[in-house]
Amino acid sequence: MSHLRKLATAAATLALVAGSSPATAETKLTIMVFAGMQNLPLFVAQSKGLFAKRGLAVDMKIAPNSDELRNGLADGRFQIVHAAADNSVAMVEMAKVDAKIVVGGDNGMNRLFVQPDIGAITDLRGKTVAVDAPNTAYAFQLYEMLRLAGLEREKDYTVQVVGATMRRVDALLADKTLSATMLNPPFSLRAAKAGLKDMGEATASIGPYQASAGFVLASWGRDNAETVVKYLSAYIEGMRWAADPANKAEAIRLVAENLKMPEDIAAAGYDLLMAGMNKDAALDMKGFENVLALRTRHTGKPTRPAADYIDLSYYQKAIAGM
Repeated sequence: MSHLRKLATAAATLALVAGSSPATAETKLTIMVFAGMQNLPLFVAQSKGLFAKRGLAVDMKIAPNSDELRNGLADGRFQIVHAAADNSVAMVEMAKVDAKIVVGGDNGMNRLFVQPDIGAITDLRGKTVAVDAPNTAYAFQLYEMLRLAGLEREKDYTVQVVGATMRRVDALLADKTLSATMLNPPFSLRAAKAGLKDMGEATASIGPYQASAGFVLASWGRDNAETVVKYLSAYIEGMRWAADPANKAEAIRLVAENLKMPEDIAAAGYDLLMAGMNKDAALDMKGFENVLALRTRHTGKPTRPAADYIDLSYYQKAIAGM
């Protein structure tokens, strides 16, 4: 083989090797979320390679309860978490950790479910209600719905900590002494099918509410701004794909596979999610202000202005680049 031919062969081999390697090293992220329909944009981003094409390798963990989610973020075990926005507020106000909400999601789609023998919310007087944590998010929704019906916490009913939504629906079905809890899809659909009684949607009683939101430690966000923007770009693209009617059937299959449920339940949950999602995962400021108002009412402690808890600069860059 001539010298020139050897050089050409070597160059071709190097080009082939270079072409088969990723242009940049993957950035690994560990995130934590609660099980539920709200994760559809994440399921899409994983299955369609939306994270991968941006150089991200995302490992998604399921939260057993909000304490583990918040503690894991504070400890650096998770870089990004998705949960009710009030959890981020709780990190700031209770744990004195500087967390920032960087993206919205949905209104929670929460409904108050009770045991079949409960005829009205007032029948919960003297009963025990189940919550994830007693001092955050959907527990405040529950307390507010009961307050509007004339029932006061501690005086009129008892609160029992059970854990995440999937645990609470199991608890109510197994233990009839637990009389009520807040549930969202698909768990609300399972509850209704199993005979628990639906007492109405939270937002119909308490007004707009910013539920699902993504948040990070402020310092980690500043140090990894490009990664946050890439992550949000993939998340928003996943949400847009999921919301496209042309993708509905495939989206339902993704939900059924990831949440291990029948397709009819996944289909019903999909419709509820589409009704409860904010376009492009935008943060609903009126809903977030209501989150803060509920926290103040049910803790007796004032919060900071809404702007102190959020940093939408990453979201704005993600939207601008799409």
